[in-house]
Amino acid sequence: MKAKDTYIRVAIAYDFDGTLAPGNMQEHSFIPKLGIPKERFWAEANQMATSHDMDGILAYMQYMLQKAEEKNISIRRQDFVEFGRDIRFFPGVEHYFDRINEWSEKQRVIIDHHIISSGLREFISGTSIARHFRNIFASGFKYDQNEVAEWAALAINYTNKTQYLYRINKGIDNSYDNKTINKYIPDNERAVPFSRIIYIGDGETDIPTMKMLKYQGGSTIAVYCPDTPAGPNGKTPRQVCQELVSHQRVEFIAPADYNEGSDLDTTIKLLIDRTRINEDLERMKERYRH
Repeated sequence: MKAKDTYIRVAIAYDFDGTLAPGNMQEHSFIPKLGIPKERFWAEANQMATSHDMDGILAYMQYMLQKAEEKNISIRRQDFVEFGRDIRFFPGVEHYFDRINEWSEKQRVIIDHHIISSGLREFISGTSIARHFRNIFASGFKYDQNEVAEWAALAINYTNKTQYLYRINKGIDNSYDNKTINKYIPDNERAVPFSRIIYIGDGETDIPTMKMLKYQGGSTIAVYCPDTPAGPNGKTPRQVCQELVSHQRVEFIAPADYNEGSDLDTTIKLLIDRTRINEDLERMKERYRH
């Protein structure tokens, strides 16, 4: 094996809902505990946003607290973490991370996994896969001295997701540092060049993020659940993803199957290979440039 300094760092950023796990994370156990249909929960949260000209993510977060108070459901930080333990994943997800890390090591690639999600960081931190992520960039609550949720601390919506690609790019492992993210840093001094970032999302809600990364030279994959029927627009998730390719907003699509040998697994490995090969070719160019 070659010297350690020939390793490169690659970041894979994942949306969560519809990408690693089916549906919305609140639907696995939180909304059932409220005792109301999920369709009603989201309709009323969306109505709150419309009535108050409110960000949709802030609206659902406030509505969670409101309904929990009505139903006398505890909303301490640890309660939200416990709700995350009930989340179930798409096929292969729970074994995917160790396996892809081991495979990448053989390619002289170090993988950092990141979440960029409009869902809740507390829920995600309670899942069986939380330990694999360098960062969980997701919406979250502020807590009082008794660890009771009292206000939205961070809301990540579909458009501001893009800033977290810049945080990964510049090596910023938090959501509050706005000084470094706005600071000029030459491309060759950034922690992870955009060309070494892969983003995996589930379609239309990730369009701004995938489009920006694709423009910057990164790699994008849209995943879909083959068993999900057509939505209100009359299109199946696969058709939605195919449109993203035809509109040049995403490079690749695949079913959300993370098992070894699946189309998604193969695509991720090939993108890592491509990144490794491009890096080696650039080094060969540089060797004879002067």
